[in-house]
Amino acid sequence: MSIVVTGATGHLGRHVVEQLLEKVPADQITAVVRTPEKAADFAERGVRITVADYNFPETFDGLFTAGDKVLLISGNEVDRDRVAQHKVVLGAAKAADVALLAYTSAPGTLTAALADDHRATEEAVLASGLPYVLLRNGWYHENYTEQLAPVLEHGAVVHAAGEGRLTSAGRADYAAAAVAVLTGEGHENKTYELSGDEAWGFAEFAAEVARHSGKEIVYTPVSVEAYTGILTGAGLPEPVAAIFAGVDVSIEKGELAILTGDLSRLTGRPAITVAESIAAALKG
Repeated sequence: MSIVVTGATGHLGRHVVEQLLEKVPADQITAVVRTPEKAADFAERGVRITVADYNFPETFDGLFTAGDKVLLISGNEVDRDRVAQHKVVLGAAKAADVALLAYTSAPGTLTAALADDHRATEEAVLASGLPYVLLRNGWYHENYTEQLAPVLEHGAVVHAAGEGRLTSAGRADYAAAAVAVLTGEGHENKTYELSGDEAWGFAEFAAEVARHSGKEIVYTPVSVEAYTGILTGAGLPEPVAAIFAGVDVSIEKGELAILTGDLSRLTGRPAITVAESIAAALKG
């Protein structure tokens, strides 16, 4: 039996593997990666490295064994057919009759186009008949804290979210929830709505950036059309820009202001706040 993590060298996957190494022996962990060189540090610590790619189904043939617990981390290529990619992993997991299939999904409240692939994948997970866990990860602090350079340069946080609020959390906390499920018992066939412990808006975000940077930062709400134009001007393809602008619409509607407490219950600790994440990013 192995705990298998797909996308193991990605932003979230790396956190998951690091935290698994604190809980279970390295030889019980399999990291599925596209580029083995990026997993060299894991290999040196005894993690089994397997090379496979969502876009090449044959690379998953025989990858899983009965009894494995699998974390399917959703693909990040929003311009690809992510549902087809995910079904590649599901098919291989079904063929091996794995013990558990956990999937990193999106909040059940989210109606933005970004959620479409997740809903379709959830349907495929349920149809597989495998014991499953749906980890409906809310929005990530890092979506904003890793984009602070233009905020500091222009003195403005610009979004099309109006006065909407959200309950984001950090990658490390979402990873900890996944690790709790993969190493614990009694999670089969459950859905967890995961989020931070407090709601915040972009005016508060701007104020926190100002407080920690010592610079004057303001929140400038704009229209969806204007925000889409800003994103395309920054180099994002128009379809991708439209997806992210659509998330702002959902934030304004309150669709990402989820407060279930599932995340902190699974991890056994309060979630890292956005203010703490901002402070860490500016120090870093």
